[in-house]
Amino acid sequence: MSKPLAVITGVGPGTGTALAHRFHAGGYRVALLARNAERLRGLEKELPASLGVPCDVADPAALAQALADIEARVGMPQVVMHNAVGGAFGSFQDIDPTALQRNFQVNVMAFLHLARWAAPGMEREGKGTILATGNTSALRGKAKFAGFAPTKAAQRILAESMARELGPKGVHVAYLLIDAVIDVPWTRERYPQANDNFFIRPQDIADEAWHVAHQPRSAWSFLTELRPYAESW
Repeated sequence: MSKPLAVITGVGPGTGTALAHRFHAGGYRVALLARNAERLRGLEKELPASLGVPCDVADPAALAQALADIEARVGMPQVVMHNAVGGAFGSFQDIDPTALQRNFQVNVMAFLHLARWAAPGMEREGKGTILATGNTSALRGKAKFAGFAPTKAAQRILAESMARELGPKGVHVAYLLIDAVIDVPWTRERYPQANDNFFIRPQDIADEAWHVAHQPRSAWSFLTELRPYAESW
């Protein structure tokens, strides 16, 4: 129990798993939230003393219960990373409005609930990091992204509001914007002609998240953008 705790949502096979491995390797206990209970059980075996909590973060009651379970079993976190993401693509005329509502629940409301749970303890300690992973949709609303971009933009603005409030209290809030296609099996299938330079590696995202979470107080960043060197932006 002497090790600090990192809580990570959205522990899928790409960025979430890489974050879990990076922070565990760095000496943290990790508590992992995802809908896939089988994946969490596998990670518990790979990462000694880790805790997997199956949860749909879009369900406020389920999320509250999961966080209460984490607090009771392993305590409160020093680092919280909201990596869960909900997405739906289509024009504003074609999307199902309920899909936008669900994505807002995952991307914005779950982030709010997570921060409201973690921030009071961090404030008392005068330290801690709250980090959200985002993407290019947090900065611009492209055509066919009407079911997704509004929620990521709101997530970024929420994080900025938190950062301005919590920063003077010693709590670092940051937004990690990933302007790239993440290298996971399904994206390799979707872009079969793309070479390695086209993708961003989950391990490299995790390394940058580690860096942001451990920046010296004299040089905190809020918005960090990541992209492969060959990315056109």
